[in-house]
Amino acid sequence: MPAKSLPRFLLASHEPALLSATEPILLALGVRVEVVLSAQAALAAMTSHNAPDLALVDANLPDMPMGQLLAALRAETGSARFPIVLISDTVGEEWTNLLAEGLIDDLVLRGDEVAIWQLRLGLALRTHALEHELETLRAASAQNAQLDRLTGVYNREALMAMLFRETDRVQRSNSSLCLALFDIDDFGHWNSRLGVNACDELLCQVAARTERLLRSYDLLGRPGLDEFLVVLPGCGMDSAVMLAERLRMDVFSAPFHVAGESIRLSACFGIASSNGRSPVVVLREAEVALERARDAGPESIECFGESSRPLPAPVTLLSQSSGDELLAW
Repeated sequence: MPAKSLPRFLLASHEPALLSATEPILLALGVRVEVVLSAQAALAAMTSHNAPDLALVDANLPDMPMGQLLAALRAETGSARFPIVLISDTVGEEWTNLLAEGLIDDLVLRGDEVAIWQLRLGLALRTHALEHELETLRAASAQNAQLDRLTGVYNREALMAMLFRETDRVQRSNSSLCLALFDIDDFGHWNSRLGVNACDELLCQVAARTERLLRSYDLLGRPGLDEFLVVLPGCGMDSAVMLAERLRMDVFSAPFHVAGESIRLSACFGIASSNGRSPVVVLREAEVALERARDAGPESIECFGESSRPLPAPVTLLSQSSGDELLAW
């Protein structure tokens, strides 16, 4: 195995006898060894971007008490990114307290046999790897719980939680926030005609096209079967209408290709402004505006609190010059 790919252990001690006895044990484990001679040097190595895979630290390091060293490490990193094994003469109350608090992962005695050292260091590495894997799985599970399983955008519950946070920010900064709710016109027809699988693919394509047009801090979710909600921080009503018009053109004017056919979809949009009010109220206003847009006809955009907007002109790609044989409803 190339040297750079070997695990790297930090060995921190100022005692030549301990270093000469310990370094061969570590090398026999098939690792690279970095030696430091003081607590300050150990802290710098453990908080660097190139942190070790395991730190083996002498409890008798000079220039800083062990408890202070470990507290400084936690303050710098939040939590250890690698296991820490303490080398001590005895198992005292201070060290057992450090173990209980999670500041160290294990302890070895200077007089332990080589096999014991190898066993405990290997165990510390494996335990830390399993804990890291578990934490990664937990984070992935928490993230997946926020997402719509079909399209990968946020689900209704996650959107509402984020909306409450965004509303708090609007109230603190006196900024603007708009919601743009849209749904696909006559989606039930396509469900009947193309089947569930093809329509699931349509929804995924709509979500993907919409995400490409949004800013990095905008939020996109799917609160209903064929409904999508766009949360627009820092966006007033006029800007939200402009985005809805762009979505209508850039998302829905080009045909969708599923089940070997070119499908032309359209959508209606309902827009509401937050003004720092309850997200539940604002979402309901967006739903009312969307209902009004549905009543006005396909491709309509309506804003809550404003009179009905005129129907938009047909988009260019609906003409015969588009070159696609489109199925339209």
